[in-house]
Amino acid sequence: MVDLRRCQILGLAGTTVLAAGGETAGALPVRDLLSPASVHAAVGLIGVYFGVVLLIAAWALLGRLIRTPESPTPRELLLVLALWAAPLLLAPPLFSRDVYSYLAQGAMVDAHMDVYAHGPAQLGGPLADEVAPIWRHTGAPYGPVFLAVASALAGLTRGELPAGLFGMRLVALSGVALMAAALPRLARHSGADPAAALWLGALNPLVLLHLVAGAHNDAIMLGLLGAGLVAALGRWPVVGAVLVTLAALVKAPAVLGLVAVVVLQTRAGRRPAKAVLTTALAAAATTVVATAAAGTGYGWIRALSTPVSPQNWALTSLLGRATGALLEHLGSDLAPLAVPAWHALGIALTAGLVAAIWWRLRPRPVYALGLSLATVAALGPAIRPWYALWGLFLIAAAAPTASVRHRVAAVTGVLALATLPSGGPADAGQLVLAVSGGVLAVVVLWQAHQTDRAPAWGRTA
Repeated sequence: MVDLRRCQILGLAGTTVLAAGGETAGALPVRDLLSPASVHAAVGLIGVYFGVVLLIAAWALLGRLIRTPESPTPRELLLVLALWAAPLLLAPPLFSRDVYSYLAQGAMVDAHMDVYAHGPAQLGGPLADEVAPIWRHTGAPYGPVFLAVASALAGLTRGELPAGLFGMRLVALSGVALMAAALPRLARHSGADPAAALWLGALNPLVLLHLVAGAHNDAIMLGLLGAGLVAALGRWPVVGAVLVTLAALVKAPAVLGLVAVVVLQTRAGRRPAKAVLTTALAAAATTVVATAAAGTGYGWIRALSTPVSPQNWALTSLLGRATGALLEHLGSDLAPLAVPAWHALGIALTAGLVAAIWWRLRPRPVYALGLSLATVAALGPAIRPWYALWGLFLIAAAAPTASVRHRVAAVTGVLALATLPSGGPADAGQLVLAVSGGVLAVVVLWQAHQTDRAPAWGRTA
């Protein structure tokens, strides 16, 4: 029997075990890192995957409950989100070391360094040591709004790592709160169930694992994007354009939200030319003011071409590496051009698909925007599991059928298991430990299910 209380307890158990395992297997500060072969790190890795599987199970059961007469209200779902997130607040960073890059880049801006021309290595000191080696000499790929937030946090925490990590997690939580607040309103506008939208878009394991536990700045981008769309639904299209532009000045993909702002205005009766002009002027003014206030200059435009990891698992990167290896084997001088060529093809294909999506789904701008952002994430030159949230957030709010939500949920379950808690690449031993933790959780869940199904007299005996 599924009920809300069981879902709450199971999900809380999952995030609690997950947070505990992260104390030895997470993306720890350099001074606290353990050898992956150590007993404590091994137990922690098993615990993390045990907790992740429990969380996925709790989320799946909650989804089943939403489709019944006992469906929880949006308010009850928000309380579940807060409960599940609570154990992660004081946990170490999990599944990525990006938060250390954020702190180092904020300290660079606070020290009046050009964060777009230099990587964290230019800063030096303890913060730079925490950044993943591959990114220490790479300029920031983020917009001035996020860097202004990171700089303010650096000034407040004065380089103290624990305070900085906690502060960055609070920033991410504010973004998640905006996402959760926007989802019901966007769902009602799109004719979707607000409870189902919150379940898929806010209680999603990827949100908890990567936006809360990982403290990724995608949370701020999506929160501002959602708030902007809500404003554009009402009588404040200019406010909507400002908020969406601020989201794009955190991470660039959110700029597609301006198309939705224009479409929402035309659907409300405003002439297309006026809607485009108003949105463009609001976006331009916001960009100028935000960039001047941040003091970072316009290097963020150049940062849009920041190189991706050479071992990135994006589709176009995989095809590029495979093509390059084949050309090299054939002795061709074109091998070095393979990856750039596939990336360019991916960008062109993305542009064509996005145009087709908007052409077909103009009457459903929120859903069109979600599919567009999903396309950008899938075909872009770089991909991470949390990038799936770009489109998933809005697809959750506007999915036309339950089958769409089910397919998106299935993808979520797979992606939630795709990254080690340390944020690094996996070796064979770590894969065995991770699978062991997940299998152990499945066994425990199965035993609990069997016990729950047994007749009362059988359990007594």
